[in-house]
Amino acid sequence: MDGALLPSMNQRLAALEGASDRILDVQLPSGAIPWFENGPWDPWNHVECAMALTIMDAHAEAGAAFDYLIDSQRPDGAWLGEYGNALPMVDRDFISREKAPAVLDTNFCAYPAVGVLHYLEATGDSEKVRNWWPMVRAAMDFVVGLQRPDGAIPWSFEAVGTKEDDALLAGNASIAKSLECAIVLAERLDEPALAWSAARQKLVEALRNNPAAFDRRGTGARFAMDWYYPVLSGVLDEAVAKARLKSGWSDFVTEWGCRCVSDEPWITVAETCELVLSLVSLKERELAEDLFQGTFQHRADNRAFWMGWQTQEEIFWPREQPSWTQAAAILASDALYGHGPAHGVLTRSLL
Repeated sequence: MDGALLPSMNQRLAALEGASDRILDVQLPSGAIPWFENGPWDPWNHVECAMALTIMDAHAEAGAAFDYLIDSQRPDGAWLGEYGNALPMVDRDFISREKAPAVLDTNFCAYPAVGVLHYLEATGDSEKVRNWWPMVRAAMDFVVGLQRPDGAIPWSFEAVGTKEDDALLAGNASIAKSLECAIVLAERLDEPALAWSAARQKLVEALRNNPAAFDRRGTGARFAMDWYYPVLSGVLDEAVAKARLKSGWSDFVTEWGCRCVSDEPWITVAETCELVLSLVSLKERELAEDLFQGTFQHRADNRAFWMGWQTQEEIFWPREQPSWTQAAAILASDALYGHGPAHGVLTRSLL
């Protein structure tokens, strides 16, 4: 292809303005970024959106999102995250706007460390980051404090000691990345992180060598996140990671994108974009770009992305444009094309 026909960086960013506008439309005056208007809020998806806004140079709005985390953090360092996935459909097309159940999810609580390091890498604004540091430290101490002797971390505080007690594979892989970012952040700020380093070492060892520590109820294997998150987190050796993606490819990947779960005819833009990130981490750029370009068929007239595509009925379903779906697309584009200096935070080893 003639190089003159290749999209410029500005053109690539312009193609994502509908996604970033959607996030800004949803963000509240408090700085909180729920899933959608009158929808659930949780710290993981909130931080994902803050990172996307940082990439799109909406630094004031991203900063407000991190400030909100300070304002809403509990004394124990955690946040109550609302489980939007537990909400029923109000009709065929839309998710209910009723109040979602909320729990102290460990993966949710760990993720702000990733966002704050990402902001530092992108902006160099150490003054803001130092202001957010106590929030990150308290959150990570809360999460690490729940770690089991086998290295795994329960999915929520409330589940410990109950029949719901389990360590989710995708969630623990994500926590491993959060710990990595927290440790790097501590190093940049000349703060101690020995306890986090020890916790991460135990967790990585479990993720690599003790699969019985995770998904003890046997419910996770059908979810795409359990398939690709150990790869995206960077805890696996390259050969193992590539073999893992190859082994599940036919179960999850279709011509329309990545299924959310292997046994449902439903692809989601967010899972597809996270799979793109996983491929970028393995330097499988051509495959990653093909997948990412395919997501643009799932946009609405406002150029924001639909949540997903029902492949049997051939409809966009549900008729929602979640803020975090937009964020996943922006983060995937940044990882692929390097829009800013923080583009490798999610896809390369930082330690």
